[in-house]
Order: sequence, then C-alpha cells, then structure tokens
Amino acid sequence: MRMVDLIKKKRNGDSLSKEEIIFFINGYTTDAIPDYQASALLMAIYFKGMTAEEQADLTMAIVESGAQIDLSSIEGVKVDKHSTGGVGDTTSLILVPLVAACGVPVAKMSGRGLGHTGGTLDKLEAIEGFHIELTSEEFVNQVNELKLAIIGQSKNLTPADQKIYSLRDVTATVDSIPLIASSIMSKKIAAGADAIVLDVKTGDGAFMKSKEDALKLAKSMVEIGNHVGRKTMAIISDMSQPLGNAIGNSLEVIEAIDTLKGIGPKDLTELCLVLGSQMLVVGEKAETLEEGRGMLEQVINDGTALELFGTLIEAQGGNRAIIHDTALLPTAKYKIEVQAARSGYITEMGANDIGVAAMLLGAGRADKNDVIDLSVGIVLKKKIGDSVQKGDVLAVIHSNTEAVQQSESLLQEHIIIGDEAVLPPQLIGEVIHE
Repeated sequence: MRMVDLIKKKRNGDSLSKEEIIFFINGYTTDAIPDYQASALLMAIYFKGMTAEEQADLTMAIVESGAQIDLSSIEGVKVDKHSTGGVGDTTSLILVPLVAACGVPVAKMSGRGLGHTGGTLDKLEAIEGFHIELTSEEFVNQVNELKLAIIGQSKNLTPADQKIYSLRDVTATVDSIPLIASSIMSKKIAAGADAIVLDVKTGDGAFMKSKEDALKLAKSMVEIGNHVGRKTMAIISDMSQPLGNAIGNSLEVIEAIDTLKGIGPKDLTELCLVLGSQMLVVGEKAETLEEGRGMLEQVINDGTALELFGTLIEAQGGNRAIIHDTALLPTAKYKIEVQAARSGYITEMGANDIGVAAMLLGAGRADKNDVIDLSVGIVLKKKIGDSVQKGDVLAVIHSNTEAVQQSESLLQEHIIIGDEAVLPPQLIGEVIHE
C-alpha cells in the first residue's frame, strides 16, 4: 500500500477503505508517513469529503492510535456530553450533578480552555482545593460510589488526533466537517462513553458560524456515534449571544450553583434541561425526553442536584460550603458598570467580541501558556430583546485593575441598542438522533 495512491484516490473523489484509513493513521502517528503527504490527503478530504462509513472508520482508527479508558467496571450506561464551545458555556458544571442525581453515572473527562474563558477544569479550580487528578482506580471507584467525577483528559488518548490537528492548523484544513467530527468523536469514544450527547453551537460566538454547517457537523457526529455502537444524540443551540449572564471562571461557578438552585438564567437553565433530558434517554433512565425533563426538574426543586455538586466538590478536595456561600470563591477587586449610552432595545450582542473583552481582563487564554485570573470576568445585565433606558447598566466588569478601557469599549461597541424591539434568538434548534 502506498500513500500516494491514497492521495490520488481521495483527490479523485473515491472512498477510502477501512484498511487504507488505518494505514494512513498508523503511518502518520509513527512518522512513517511525512507531513507533506499527510497534508495532501487532508486537503483532498477537505475538498472531496468523506462518506459516513469513511468517517466512522477514521474515527475508530484515531481511537485505536492510543490508550482507551475502560469504564466497564462502572455500573450502568456511561453517558458523556460534548459542547463545541462558546461564550459563557457553563453547562458541564450543571449537567454532571444534575444527571447523576437522576441515577445516570457521569464519568467526565474535561479540558482546559483556550480563548474567552477557561475550560471546565479551570472553572473547577476556582474552587480552592479542588483537584482534577485522580488515578484510574480512584476515578472508577468514585463514579461507582457517588455517580460522578470530573478529571483532566489523559494525554495518552488519541495521539493521532493531536498530531493531525497540529497539521490541520497550519494547512488551512481545520474547518473540514469530516475531520472535525472524527476529531471530537474519537476523544469521546476513547474516553469510554457508552452514549454521547452533543451540543453543537451556531452563531457569532460559535466555531460553526452558520446553522447549515452546524447541522452538517451534528449529523456527521451522530452518524459516527451510532455507526460504531454508541447511542448518540445532538442538538443545535444558539450562540449569537453569550449563554447565561456570567463570563469568567468563578463567576460561572456561581451561575452554575444558582442554576442548580433553580434561580439561574432562563437560557442556561433551558439548555441544561434539554441536554440533560437527552442524557437520561440515551442513558436508559428515561423513556422519553418529557419524562427526563420531569426528573431533572424534580432534583433541582428538592435540592438533590445541588447537594450532589457539593459532594463532588468535597470528594475531590474542595470546600463544599461554597454551594451555600459563593462569597468563598475568588472575588475581583473592582466592579465597574458599563452603562447604556442611549435608550432603546438590545438588538444584537456580539458574543465573540464580548468573550474577547472577558479574555482581555484575564478570564481566558490568548496563548496556551497564559495564566488565568480565576476571579475576573463580565456579568451581563441585559440580553437581546430587553428594553433599556439611557444610563441603565448593560454589564458589570469584574477586574483586578481599574484599567479596563479596552474591555469596556468592546462591550459598548458590541452590545447594540436599536430603536425597534426584537425577539430573543431561538435557543434550541434541530434535534438529531440518527
């Protein structure tokens, strides 16, 4: 088998066999195939696409390029959730205890953030003492005992994906749906999930800017998951404005706690109920989405989900008292109000630029080596569709310096006030399950 023949075959629009895909992945992972040939194949895939079977074969070849987490000793159907990311996306912190409180084991492996705010691990580290390092045995035992655990991703998973992504980044092949889908799904499958729920974002603050591309990606990932025996569901959700009100690590932990108390932002709460319902269905705990939603609402109303979040924090070294006293979390020195320059209605909120405003405060990383300030960020006081009067507070900047002009300017520029009222964007779009 020769790499040049695979490149020519895909260049001509033909499908690669499972054996050919394995040959490419194994060869590139072990340096037997050079970057220039791998780049040529990736570009051919970018232009010619892949069939559902090719994508499934590529995903499993990437999975098998490294270690795989064995969660078979955990009782029940292990459900994982993935979001394609956005601004103010705090859903993992809420969904892990929420779904676990309904009896579905959640063995969650999460990462750090590069961009607007930290990832799930960074947010959890805003809780003093919380440690994200557990041995495999501790991880499994904790999930069996408590139904939930959150740890850092293993560096031994999907080495082929890490190497291919680095090449895609410098060869303009990042935004290829087959390559994105196989990259995401390979990590979920290698992490041991039996079933997977996907939240594919679309809009200004999302990786997939158009609904059409978001739908293509969601369908591709669902096809891959179901093809390889993992029950998979997905939704398309809006990211034309930040999700919830808080952007920043300790601020998002506070918002997650509020949501588990039943007093969180409506959009964040609704998204968690939709995703959580799907997790209960694929986790075989609920027959229908409606039944699942009722179970989730019950564990919020009776406090079970909140207390289980406290149990998770305590089990992993943190102070569970924060669930009742969020003042124990890191707090910024200054709170600076951003006021409306005119009266009218909020018609647009540039989610990406609002996220950048938070990153400039220190809430996120522009470079992977940047150190995050866990206490800083932005709390929005208005969302699309709200009426405002001149002088109303649009947002509050939480900062450890008074020099926040750049962030303040971004907020003033990208929270658009118009004369005519508009409806809020539709939060939940299509639901994909096959």
